[in-house]
Amino acid sequence: MTRPGSEEEWCERVDSAKNRSAVLKESEAGVETGELCRRHGITRACFYRWKSKFGGLELSEAKRLRQLEEEDRQLKHIVAEQAVDIRALKAVVAKKW
Repeated sequence: MTRPGSEEEWCERVDSAKNRSAVLKESEAGVETGELCRRHGITRACFYRWKSKFGGLELSEAKRLRQLEEEDRQLKHIVAEQAVDIRALKAVVAKKW
């Protein structure tokens, strides 16, 4: 979870697969990191986070990675809900009527 107004929140607002791809391609072409960050309105930390996570990926691969991360998040949420349900059912079964 990101804090309102935090750097992470800002990176998420300007973040899109096309933006990331364009920034990373410019970086690979030799544009200075500071200039690149100023031009696109991102911080160096955000740039390096993108580079470590998405560097070397094609646009379609980056989109697929995002889809898989979202699917993973949803599945984890489902598992957490089921764990709560299981605990509740065990508590009901454990009661002596």
